[in-house]
Amino acid sequence: MRDQPTATPDSEQSARSVRDLGIYLDSEATMKAHVSRAVSSCFNVLRQIRSIRRSVTSPVLQSLVASLVLSRLDYGNAALAGLPAHELSRLQSVQNAGVRLTFSANKYDHVSSLLRDLHWLREPQQIEYKIAVLVYRCLHGLAPPAYLSVDLYRATRTCRSSSSLSTFKCRLKTELFSRSFPD
Repeated sequence: MRDQPTATPDSEQSARSVRDLGIYLDSEATMKAHVSRAVSSCFNVLRQIRSIRRSVTSPVLQSLVASLVLSRLDYGNAALAGLPAHELSRLQSVQNAGVRLTFSANKYDHVSSLLRDLHWLREPQQIEYKIAVLVYRCLHGLAPPAYLSVDLYRATRTCRSSSSLSTFKCRLKTELFSRSFPD
């Protein structure tokens, strides 16, 4: 049996990235590790689906791409808000490859109309949509973690004198729009 080296405080090295709930966080908070792993994983799945594409019908192929590839792209994508365009373009290239596989299109065919036919949002719009839905649910008390809804609900309802001012005016006063709407 070989001796396992023991880590001492002098020889410890920090990890470049860590995984929490399936999202990879790197030390610079650039999300490059998460994007790289997601892109690699998705292209691997697309290669596997491509090998059986002649054996399945078109709706089944579309379901496979949506459930096995798009679900991996969408998982935790709210954490990707504010990423640089070159990182988002890597994620978009996976989606484009999935669309081309679904429609058996060539490598250089445009995918805009194909995305529209499938009713799929591009990755930047998908991220914005997911964040907008989460904010809507929080503001209306529908968010799955109850503490998000309660804290946001209290923040929008507790203004100076909520009996004399409507909630809408009160929120406008406390936000960035106070200069645009003088008394």
